[in-house]
Amino acid sequence: MTQLQITGMTCESCATHVKQGLEKVPGVRAASVSYANGKAQLAMASDTPLTALTAAVASLGYRAALADAPTPSKGASLLDKARGLLGGSLKSTGKAGELHVAVIGSGGGAMAAALKAAERGARVTLIERGTIGGTCVNVGCVPSKIMIRAAHVAHMRREGPFDAGVSASRPIIDRAKLLAEQQARVDELRHAKYENILESTPAITVLRGEARFKSADSLDVRLNDGGERELTFDRCLIATGASAAVPPIPGLKDTPFWTSTEALVSETIPPRLAVIGSSVVALELAQAFARLGSKVTVLARSTLFFREDPAIGEAITAAFRAEGIDVLEHTQASHVAHVNGEFVLSTPGGAVHADRLLVATGRAPNTRSLGLDVAGVQVNKQGAIVIDTGMRTSSANIFAAGDCTDQPQFVYVAAAAGTRAAINMTGGDAALDLSAMPAVVFTDPQVATVGLSEAEARLKGIETDSRTLTLDNVPRALANFDTRGFIKLVAEAGSGRLLGVQAVTPEAGELIQTAVLAIRARMTVHDLANQLFPYLTMVEGLKLCAQTFTKDVKQLSCCAG
Repeated sequence: MTQLQITGMTCESCATHVKQGLEKVPGVRAASVSYANGKAQLAMASDTPLTALTAAVASLGYRAALADAPTPSKGASLLDKARGLLGGSLKSTGKAGELHVAVIGSGGGAMAAALKAAERGARVTLIERGTIGGTCVNVGCVPSKIMIRAAHVAHMRREGPFDAGVSASRPIIDRAKLLAEQQARVDELRHAKYENILESTPAITVLRGEARFKSADSLDVRLNDGGERELTFDRCLIATGASAAVPPIPGLKDTPFWTSTEALVSETIPPRLAVIGSSVVALELAQAFARLGSKVTVLARSTLFFREDPAIGEAITAAFRAEGIDVLEHTQASHVAHVNGEFVLSTPGGAVHADRLLVATGRAPNTRSLGLDVAGVQVNKQGAIVIDTGMRTSSANIFAAGDCTDQPQFVYVAAAAGTRAAINMTGGDAALDLSAMPAVVFTDPQVATVGLSEAEARLKGIETDSRTLTLDNVPRALANFDTRGFIKLVAEAGSGRLLGVQAVTPEAGELIQTAVLAIRARMTVHDLANQLFPYLTMVEGLKLCAQTFTKDVKQLSCCAG
């Protein structure tokens, strides 16, 4: 029986794909892949080349190597190395009075917490069962934005507002080369921002394995290299992130559907792609694949971005349809089948046929295998850890941050929460205020929001006064010959205090932080209207929209104050 060490897996679905890939290698009779252990066991012919195995795994976006003797974590003492080889326990017995903090996970929240705790004098043990760096850098924000940018370039070469004077051409898409470029940058950032930093921080020890609570002050860690270790702690941060949620559609689990993880490492652009989902991940990737050459159909249970201001979904739906993307609103698949290499989705409006199916209906917290009940940590109905503004859980010495909690699922929220959790774990008092939290969706046009929508303000009993400015009133948009979208300001009636901003514009993510600062400073729309904004910038649209509370901007000269 040959054993391989597999790195890069982030969920059980990854293990399934690795198993399928290995079993396609000539000479491999059977493969068993464990996501928890990061290993594959193979029954195969003796002359099966190792290079064929590693190549098969690499083609799926993971790495494989022969599993050798266990390698202890860098920075561990000789005694810890011995314990790592034999099992055993690691007690919180550093220097006299030294606080021992255990951090489960290695993503944005975990890294921020580990570094801050070490900075404040704690000894930190960071436990990671898979690839260092978590979702964002490996299979989320970074690779998706690279792919989206490449798709944008392809789209602009194919068509743009200046085609009459700048000739367009049909781009040739080499997905394999784009993927190699994408993954090289992912690897570079993971090494620079995660692995190298951990290796160069003596106060942090990395333990490779899967953690489970044994009590409210100890963990059992099943080591990837074999054996188990008991780890006691003074404080613990849970930052295990989330994984793609799979809806209970009959037949779906029996098909080789994609989550975003598989979609981002696909070496091919499918001729036809069906997408189940109507929010951030579904729509960002739907448009990217469409611009790279797929014929895309989006199935939305309600409308696009149905939780946001209705105007946002309407604007993105119009933009998608203008690019040839089919948006099927109020449509659910009642059954999914995969027959002769083709997906068939049964819907009330008829069957949808596709070569690939992307399911992006949200993410579920990675908490089920942690044994949280043993530690007295409360979760909600979705399995998310319930925390307060100081990232404290229902167990006194256990904190949590990021996507595994009931916080909004953004990496910058996770990082901010991790830093504040570390301060609180080491005797400080810090809270996370999310009242002016920006959110950006990297479609084209982009969607950016902060603060309250009109509907959210009404639920809070706040009377509002709102204005919407279409982009044909924004000089930058006119100069770009691209007036898709709008900017909307929501203010408190009477006082004019800015409560929220919703924007659908090209590069909306670059203007929203100005709105964040305005809300944080409790500015009124009149304050905003009187600020200096540089002419021919998209952010000037905030000033122009603010001016509409008292003026008709159509009657103003350019850059009128």
